This record gives sequence, structure tokens and C-alpha cells, in this order.
Amino acid sequence: MKLTDLGQTKWGILWMLASGLSFVVQNGIVRYLGDDLPALQSAFIRFVWGVLLLAHMLPKLRANVPRGAVGLLVWRGVFHALAVVLWFYAIVRIPLAQVTAIGYLNPVLMLLAAGLLLGEGLRLRRAFAVAVALVGALIVLRPGFQTLIDGHYAQIGAAVAFCGSYLLAKRLSASVDSSVIVAMMSLVVSVLLAPFAWAVWQPVTLAQVLWLGAVALAATGGHYAMTRAFRAAPLAVTQPVTFLQLVWASLLGAAMFGEALDGYVLLGGAVIIGAISWLAWREHLDAAAVKEQTERVARAGVIGP
Repeated sequence: MKLTDLGQTKWGILWMLASGLSFVVQNGIVRYLGDDLPALQSAFIRFVWGVLLLAHMLPKLRANVPRGAVGLLVWRGVFHALAVVLWFYAIVRIPLAQVTAIGYLNPVLMLLAAGLLLGEGLRLRRAFAVAVALVGALIVLRPGFQTLIDGHYAQIGAAVAFCGSYLLAKRLSASVDSSVIVAMMSLVVSVLLAPFAWAVWQPVTLAQVLWLGAVALAATGGHYAMTRAFRAAPLAVTQPVTFLQLVWASLLGAAMFGEALDGYVLLGGAVIIGAISWLAWREHLDAAAVKEQTERVARAGVIGP
């Protein structure tokens, strides 16, 4: 490995650390706000802040959105709106560590959906990683050994809905700029949530509005840092770092909200991340081997100049 590669790997790890911290801060703020506001209202205010943060892009949207992509952008907003409402509902009802660990199901569901719906196939290696990750989810939830409440089911539903949102984002990325996808998501989610938020609207304080603005900033920073991490280093390097997010969430829950440290949650989260990291590492090695073989053939003169 070249020194430049080591440098890029270091930055990938640092960006992923920053991403994890941003998401833990986001979760901590929402947990601190509690359920004084309905989940629909909190989610709406958070995404209005997202629109304000991206307001400079709104005049350009009409010119930069292909006509055929409008329907997909709206459906992506539907999935994301549902996911965020379920997430807001769950995070004030179950411990932060459990919210984080169940959220690790997103990449597992993405693997399943990509294999079954997008035609990528579900090879034995991927199927094994999915099976191990689902065992990790069972360790976290421990059905039959702990009482599962509506917050657990809401977070599982959020993971499924986020999966739908990310799959549509992946499909859109082939024809729409990523910044446009993010801006349209905030706009569509805000419009979709507006009537539902109005139906349950309760008096809101300036402090609550500002705290939800901080949630929007933390979420935006987390996604930006994650994107930079993915550009700097392969998933095989960055994915294991996400486990620290579970550790930080556990410590924050214990220190700020008196939540008990749960070894089963940490173990289950480690199993999920371990399975996904192992798969990412194996597929990274395969891609590197194919690239090396292609370069070797090219150097041998089999492929023309």
C-alpha cells in the first residue's frame, strides 16, 4: 500500500468518526427534547430547517431535475418522511443504544433489497453476511427475554423505510446531482409532513425550534462527513468505525439519561457491524484483485494503447 493510500485511509477513518459523533449528537438532542412535541411536528420543523439550510439551491432545482426523475424524488420523500417520523417516535421511547443498534439494520436491508429487487444477486457470501447480521439484531432485541414495545417496532419500521429512501436515492444518483437529491428530499418531506403536523400542532417554544435546528445541522454534518469518508477510503475501512457510534450512544444514554449499559446491545451491534464489515472487506479484495489483473494484462500489451 502506498503512503498516499495510508493518508487517504486515515482521513476516511477521521471523517467517519466525525460522522458518528454528529449522529450521536443529533440523537442526544432529540432524546433531550423528549415527547413534548408530537413526532410529526418535530420532524416537520427539523425538515423546514433543512430547507432553509439549502435555500440557496431551490431556484436551481427546476432546471436541474430531469422530468422523468420527479416521480422517484416524490416517492423518495414519502419513504423518508415515514422513516423520520417513526425514528422521532422511537428515540424518546427506547434507549439510545438500542435505537443505534437497530439502525445498523439499514445496510443489511440494503443488501437484501439490492439482491432481490435491483438484480444485483444474492450470492452465498452476501446471504451469509445477512444471516449473521440478523442474528445480531435478534441479540439486540431478544424477543421473549425482554418486552418489545412500540418504540422497538417503530425503529424497525424506520430502518425499512430508510432502506426504501436510500434505494431510490441510489437509483436517482445515476441521473440527478447528489446535492439536488438532498435538497429535493428536504423540500418534499416538508411539504408532505405539513398537513399532518398541522393536525397535531402544539404550542412550540423558541428553544425547541432552535434545538431542532441544531438537529438539522448535526444531521447535515453527519451525512457530509460520511460522504467524505466514503470518498477517502473503502467501506472495508470505514464500516467498522461506525461501531463506535453505538459505544458513544451507550455512554451518552448512561451519562445524560440514566440508561443502563446493555452488554447484549453492544454484542448484537458488534455482530451486525462485523458481518457487514467482513462482507465489505471481501468484496474490496475481489475488486482490487480484478483491478490488478486488468492492469497486468494491460502492461503485457494484450489491451491496446
